Amino acid sequence: MAAVLTGPRQASINNLTRLQIEVGGIALLVGSLLAWLVAGRVLRPVRATTELARRITETDLSERIPGRGRDEVSALAVTFNRMLDRLEAAMTTQRRFVADAGHELRTPITIIQGNLDTLTAGNEEDAETLTIVADEISRMNRLVDELLLLAASERPDFLRREPTDLTQLTRSLLAKAQALDDRPWMLTEAAEGRTVLDPQRITQAVMQLAANAAAHTPPGSPVEIGSAVRDGMVRFTVSDHGPGIPAAAREQIFARFARLDSRRTDGTGLGLSIVAAIAASHGGSVLVEDREDASHGAVFCLAIPQLTGPVAEDASAGGTQRHASPSSRWGAAHEPHPDR
Repeated sequence: MAAVLTGPRQASINNLTRLQIEVGGIALLVGSLLAWLVAGRVLRPVRATTELARRITETDLSERIPGRGRDEVSALAVTFNRMLDRLEAAMTTQRRFVADAGHELRTPITIIQGNLDTLTAGNEEDAETLTIVADEISRMNRLVDELLLLAASERPDFLRREPTDLTQLTRSLLAKAQALDDRPWMLTEAAEGRTVLDPQRITQAVMQLAANAAAHTPPGSPVEIGSAVRDGMVRFTVSDHGPGIPAAAREQIFARFARLDSRRTDGTGLGLSIVAAIAASHGGSVLVEDREDASHGAVFCLAIPQLTGPVAEDASAGGTQRHASPSSRWGAAHEPHPDR
């Protein structure tokens, strides 16, 4: 037995049901909006922390997260800021120490070098001793110069960007490399167009790679230098026909004082880290890979963004952008030396 409601009573039930659905829908919408606003407010410091962590580099720790409120998320922001304070203070102290130590070492090294130049060997043994001491003083002086250069690479004024013709720069790199060693130096490719970079620092980096190639390949072995623009990046390459770099050591060699052969005493172990610092200061990176052909050898590639238009104007005006990924003969007072 079933009852069917008709007329005004059925209409009242339908209106009540519709009203409940509408009120429920509005309540759900308002509740979702409030939940979204509250969640956004609660998670805003977390998002700020994430964005700040992405922007932070080893050369810029100045930004901080605004901390408001007394909740645990705000406490996290305060803790994160204090951690950045400690890191910034430690890195500032480290940079100051390296710079101060370098400057303080220059004076005694110069005095010792000057006195050595005035000494005259009385016999063959003394002459050999003076030669060894002079070589070590020269190496120490070079080490100080490179440490100061690495310290300078972390300053905003390290680069002096200017619009540069890539073809002309590449041919200049080849001409300067030919003075390093009596071997075949070949130009594989010269990029066309212009970009904004520091030509002296790029020259310094490529000359270091070229000196490395000359020092670690057989005499007379050819070395190729080239440049190209691909995927918005300017790539300077130095390719050799030596023994190559083991895959396991390809990241290690760009660390400071890293050496593949611990028996070598020439160089300072800082050359490739300086190349990495110059690449990073341009917002790029440096890597090493195998040759594309079947022959032995290594290809070092220094890749930096190609800056054009308004971005290039901003960079040439003095902006030094760094990304997260180590003066004036080769663009700075630093002569390239073999470093592997």
